[in-house]
Order: sequence, then structure tokens, then C-alpha cells
Amino acid sequence: MNQQWYMAVGGHQVGPVAEDEIISQLRNGTIDGDTLVYTAGMVTWQKIREVATFAPFLTQAAMAGGPPPPPPPGIPGRVAHEIDFVIHGNEMQFVEVELDPGEAAVAEAGVFMYMTPGIQMETIFGDGRAQASRGMFDALVGAGKRLLTGESLFMTVYQNQGQGKQRVAFAAPYPGKILPMDLKALGGQLICQKDSFLCAARGVSVGIAFQRKLGAGLFGGEGFIMQKLEGDGLAFVHAGGTIHAVDLRPGETLRVDTGCLVALQAAVQYDIQYVGNIKTALFGGEGIFYAALTGPGRVWLQSLPFSRLADRIYAAAPQTGGRRTEEGSILGGLGDLLDGR
Repeated sequence: MNQQWYMAVGGHQVGPVAEDEIISQLRNGTIDGDTLVYTAGMVTWQKIREVATFAPFLTQAAMAGGPPPPPPPGIPGRVAHEIDFVIHGNEMQFVEVELDPGEAAVAEAGVFMYMTPGIQMETIFGDGRAQASRGMFDALVGAGKRLLTGESLFMTVYQNQGQGKQRVAFAAPYPGKILPMDLKALGGQLICQKDSFLCAARGVSVGIAFQRKLGAGLFGGEGFIMQKLEGDGLAFVHAGGTIHAVDLRPGETLRVDTGCLVALQAAVQYDIQYVGNIKTALFGGEGIFYAALTGPGRVWLQSLPFSRLADRIYAAAPQTGGRRTEEGSILGGLGDLLDGR
């Protein structure tokens, strides 16, 4: 049996997880060498950099479970609800959120997967923040922000109204990875593409971020408006393909395809630049503009934007004039005739 590990992400216990999952998250920048880990046999939590055995194929320790770890160090002063979670799967992932009595999570429409009997669903008007301290005007403003990003005016709250711990799970809409983002550790804000938000702890606000420069708004692949996540809780962002995190130093610039940008810290400057010449723009197949990201701050990139995947599927569909190309088949067009195409 693979050895079971636990991680402490933003003061939340995550796990059990396999060693190769920890290595994968190290590679894509979700966690770093200062992330705390625990496994049976350890006296207390240790930083990953202090654990000498993190390497592939070294997870075959003879373990049959082991005692649960002590509670991970928490983050004092957090306003958003404290939630624990486990991310399941590799390419088609879902996140299972564990809620104590009274705790709640908010999610976009269409991502719900399952929940235990103690979870109650409630549809709210606005951007996901607690409603008790807000007036009708604030709720209308929050809903209007969501409408501008192309999302629904409503969000769904999943609250534990039962006894003991309850669980609710949310699934990614297409192949890729789910990234847990601790907004308190990221400075309280995260800018992301408008379709990447999956779910969050109750208390996280999902609003809009206007691009300050007109060129970025008119020609950026994600448009003039991007989503802004605000608060001090955990939020979960989904992206396609493989995720790559890049830390930019002050003044350092990275040029990327506009569709490959998933999220960036608020301190990162975002602009759109022309590719350079007419021939490349018209015949290069990579678009006319790219995004220029200037540090300081961290940016997250995806290898397979959903728009790129959808374009390939649409172009290959026979109903749209796409050509069927079965590799190794001797039927060719005869196969299409037999299928009635």
C-alpha cells in the first residue's frame, strides 16, 4: 500500500495524498518547499525541504493507515469559513470539501457533483459574500459584477446544517487541474480568467477586474473584464491541461498566449502587445496579439485553453465540414458512407 501523506495548505489539512501527488504539486507551483507535510512515524509536521525521501517510486512503505496527524498550524484572524478539502483524480479532477457544522462553501452553477445528507443548498443573489451584513444595494452591485463577467446572477451556497462533519464535491468541467488558492497568503486578491473559478469558502467575493489599458480590453483573449477573487479564504480555480506557475521578479516580463493565462496576482501588470509583423500575424496561426505580464508576482499558465480544445473539436466535426481521419483505416470515405455521412 502506498504511504499516506498529509499537507498543510493555508492552515488546512489536506489528505491523505500519495507522494507522487505532492511531487506533482511541487512541479506546477501549487505548493513549495516551505509547505508542511506529515506522515505516520513523524513526531510533528515538517517542511517539504526537510524531508529527504521525496522522489518518484519511493512510496511503497508498508503502511496500513497509521494514526491521524495532529492538527496543522492554523492562520489566525481569518474571516472566511475554514474548510478542509481533498482533490481527487489526475486529469479529470474533482474537489471534495469537508465542512464542520455551520460552515459553508459557494460554487458556480453546473459544478456540483455530490453531497452528504447534512448539506443544505441555498441559492443566493450576488457574489458569494455573507448576506447578513449587506444591504440590497450591495447585493445588486455584486450581482451586476457577475453579470458583466458572463456568469449567472446567482450562486449556490452549500452549508453544513447537520451533525458532525459533512462533505460536498465539485467537479471540473473539462480535462485539466484544480488549483487551491489561499487568498490570505496571496495578499487578499487574485485575478483570473472569467471561466476558471470553481468554488470557494463562504466569505470569498467573486467580482470583476477591469483591465486598465484599452488595448488589453479590446484585444486580450480574455476580454476587457476578468474575474477578481477577494477575501482571506480558500478558492479553487480550474484550468486546462498542465498548469505552470511562474514567479516574476520586479520589472521582469513574460509574453504568453492570451488564452494560456489562468490567473495572476494583483501586483502583476497585464498588457497586450502586437506580435511584430504582418506576415506572422496573418499566417503564423498564433493570433495577432499576445499578453505581456510584468512582475513582481506569480502567474499561472495552462497548456490547453478550453477555447483551443473547442476549436479543434469543432473543426474536426463532420457536421461542420471536418474530415474524418481514422489512422490506419483502409475504409476511408467508404466508412463515412457506411455510417450514413
